[in-house]
Amino acid sequence: MAKTLILICLCLTIISGCSKTETTSPEKETKEETTLLIGLIPEQNIFKQLERYEPLADYLSEKIGVKIELRVLTRYGNIIDNFVSIGLDGAFFGSFTYTLAHAKLGVEVLARPVGIDGISTYHGLIFVRKDSGIKNAKDMKGKIFAFVDKATTAGYLLPLSYFKKYGIKDYKTYLKERYFTGTHEYAIYDVLNKKADIGAAKNTVFHRLADTDSRITDELVILRRSPDVPENGLAVRKDLDDSIKNKLKIAILNMHNDPDGRNVLKNFGAQRFIETTDNDYASVYKYTKEINLNLATYDYIND
Repeated sequence: MAKTLILICLCLTIISGCSKTETTSPEKETKEETTLLIGLIPEQNIFKQLERYEPLADYLSEKIGVKIELRVLTRYGNIIDNFVSIGLDGAFFGSFTYTLAHAKLGVEVLARPVGIDGISTYHGLIFVRKDSGIKNAKDMKGKIFAFVDKATTAGYLLPLSYFKKYGIKDYKTYLKERYFTGTHEYAIYDVLNKKADIGAAKNTVFHRLADTDSRITDELVILRRSPDVPENGLAVRKDLDDSIKNKLKIAILNMHNDPDGRNVLKNFGAQRFIETTDNDYASVYKYTKEINLNLATYDYIND
């Protein structure tokens, strides 16, 4: 009888031990499978965006021990809509999309890149073909304007400010036609290829394309530029785990001190990343106030 009781106890101990192993294993697997979903705005076509950002995501994934997945969104405003709906943990925001996301969602900006030229800002451009005969806002009446997106500084806020300065209260009736291209690249090429008479885009994309296509500088002329605003910065959701957020920030700010990091930065087109705060967007906030735009209620859906 005693031997039987001992055997039963041993069996129960073994079963109990097996049970504990089974309950802890899924927890370990969940921890190992943790990922950060980072959104990208459609600054240029999806393939070029992924080609530029994937090496950066892979590098940071290895440094922080958390897999980073990228999601290129179809339009600028989608980064606001989808931040919650698809569970984004962060995104590389344009200057205007950041201020919108900060006002509506409370995202926290961490860092932005410094270009090879040592500049960490960009500005918007309004441009036309040299043979268009358009030299000012007055000449734009009855013409076709290619905007980028209602959630962009360079591709929308700049033209709004420009029209307001010249007393044009309703650009929709002032122009023959206006439409949104979705990317800065398309806005530039639509003017170049005579689909639109006027366009607006960010200078970094304009000059990047001009480096490989001489027609851009040969056939286009710039009429107006905006004040400088921060280059696309990485911002994360306000409730992201502090340990992950700190690791991510440290890793991206120290890339230039690491040989592998420097190679990634070179391909990305940057010297390094610098710490960025909400205060760096003062010029954007000033811009929105000048055109009486309320960030909290602004309708950024293209119409």
